[in-house]
Amino acid sequence: MARADFWSDPEAAQEVIEEANRMRRWVEPWRAVGKRLDDLQELAALAAEEGEGALEEELSAEADVTARELDELEFRSMLGGEDDARNALLTIHPGAGGVDSQDWANMLLRMYFKWMERHGFAFDTLDLETVEEGGIKRATVEVRGENAFGYLKAEKGVHRLVRISPFDQNARRHTSFASVFVYPEVEKDITVEISDGDLRVDTFRASGAGGQHVNKTSSAVRITHLPTGIVVQSQGERSQHRNREAAMKILTSRLYQFYKAEREKSREELESEKKEIAFGSQIRSYVFHPYTLVKDHRTGIETGNVQAVMEGDIDRFIQGYLKQTAGQAIPL
Repeated sequence: MARADFWSDPEAAQEVIEEANRMRRWVEPWRAVGKRLDDLQELAALAAEEGEGALEEELSAEADVTARELDELEFRSMLGGEDDARNALLTIHPGAGGVDSQDWANMLLRMYFKWMERHGFAFDTLDLETVEEGGIKRATVEVRGENAFGYLKAEKGVHRLVRISPFDQNARRHTSFASVFVYPEVEKDITVEISDGDLRVDTFRASGAGGQHVNKTSSAVRITHLPTGIVVQSQGERSQHRNREAAMKILTSRLYQFYKAEREKSREELESEKKEIAFGSQIRSYVFHPYTLVKDHRTGIETGNVQAVMEGDIDRFIQGYLKQTAGQAIPL
């Protein structure tokens, strides 16, 4: 960066700066923890010499803080997979459960928005189709930030809701399902070959939110990749051109994941989207009635604070799953 011609290529210079910032975000926390450990050693020696209770209390408090910082850094070190550092594309679809399921899909979307805001991730809705009752038929969200995919990959699967249905006049308990899938966003360092001859592009009028202007024009775009049968669409923008760009971004990421799974001969990953969104396939249950409980069936982690979870407090589930896949013990 000190070279005189560093800014001769602004795009390349920006990439260098971003890489330097990523490295700095790793190096500086480790240096801070190292300094804290040195300070702890000095404080421990002083406490041993003077035997003062106040120093021992301070030592214990500082040790707890340092332990938490080390745990966080060790957890971050797990996000070293090939795609973990990438941005993510999060998709949500309702399953069995009718209008309750569509409402549940919308609740999950809000939960993830809250989680993204908590962690400072930027996000844009690339595709969203709403229904009159307030739910959604589908949603695709681009999530931008360091390790977005690394974190959100833990959310892939079927999510189950049990509650008294607000749509049932008899106030009966209903079970609803929605599926979540997460793709790593493909950036410039990866090339996915897509031939124009392999694509069928359809335009149509957007439905749901967007106003009369959206509904009067064929601004929404649907792209079918004929060799694989993958279908994507976008209607988040009023411009057909921008919706096509968004749809191609989604298609590129899905094809990258498809071909990667195919290379690894991972049938389960390749077919994961085709699993039935119903009983027996859920990764997590959210019970609102007759008691309150959110339980991750993969790790056994649970909490009775449903409201906090729906406000985006899902770190315990994400971290628990990632620790499990890394082979670490999970505190229940």
